[in-house]
Amino acid sequence: MASGAGEEKKSRILVVGATGYIGKHVVAAAARLGHPTTALVRDLSPSDQAKSQLLQSLRDAGVNLLHGDLYDHASLLAAVRDADVVISTLGALQIADQTKLIAAIKEAGNVSRFIPSEFGLDPDHTGAVEPVKSIFAGKAAVRRAVEEAGIPYTYVVSNYFAGYSLPVLGQNLPPAPPVDRVVILGDGKTKVVFVEEDDIGTLTVRAAVDPRAENKAVHIRPAANTVSHEELIAVWEKKTGKKLERVYVPEDAVLKQIQESPIPLNILLSIAHAAYIRGETTTPLDPATDLEATELYPDVKYTTVDEYLDRLLSKST
Repeated sequence: MASGAGEEKKSRILVVGATGYIGKHVVAAAARLGHPTTALVRDLSPSDQAKSQLLQSLRDAGVNLLHGDLYDHASLLAAVRDADVVISTLGALQIADQTKLIAAIKEAGNVSRFIPSEFGLDPDHTGAVEPVKSIFAGKAAVRRAVEEAGIPYTYVVSNYFAGYSLPVLGQNLPPAPPVDRVVILGDGKTKVVFVEEDDIGTLTVRAAVDPRAENKAVHIRPAANTVSHEELIAVWEKKTGKKLERVYVPEDAVLKQIQESPIPLNILLSIAHAAYIRGETTTPLDPATDLEATELYPDVKYTTVDEYLDRLLSKST
């Protein structure tokens, strides 16, 4: 595998939120790429069997598990002081509390790069409706806090998680695998970017130690994974030999559904509206502030939509 800029020197990487949905992929990638990797963990001996198994798998991968808490400044500061790079993968409910992490990083003064938790659409360039509008505003506020603190950063815009979207063939109404028909938001022609979670982890870590990505937003947009909902369905139909009935939901009906749906469906639908109807995963990039991950790291073999669908089919047979 070819070496990209910044890959020669290994960095001590601290991951906060390492047991979360995307965090486990990021921390695994950091260890796999040979960086001394630490995961900040609140409970080193959880009673939950799945979490206990996850922690053991991290230990087996060579990850150092460090007891600490986002809400315990002393433990947070100690962890940060022993890191070159800090990657936050905290969930939506803790986005605003990343200011505690920013304060620790600023006080420590030794961190060369911070990646705040985003891993979705670009919060600085969005016209998303509520409730996601407020969530994105919170992520943008964290960006401003990082910049105001003078901390070197990289923002990762990973677009749609393949693991959420492709098993249900991009459906959001209902968010379940289609049987005989598939529900399409809008006209189904808007391009959407889907990225496999392991690839998000790999590309996040590569960007975190890359001088080219300092104070930039890195957008993950694999060309082969940029497909419309109609194109996604057509690929699936070709693989299965089964035709699906298409049910189109116009934008005004989608907006009405968002307003009337409970959490978390209203959140998922408002993200889907931004991506599938507004096209926010493929908006033009600003060369002054934005980079594209697959152009930066052409040596990374990412999972294509086509390969992911083959994987789903092999599991179902």
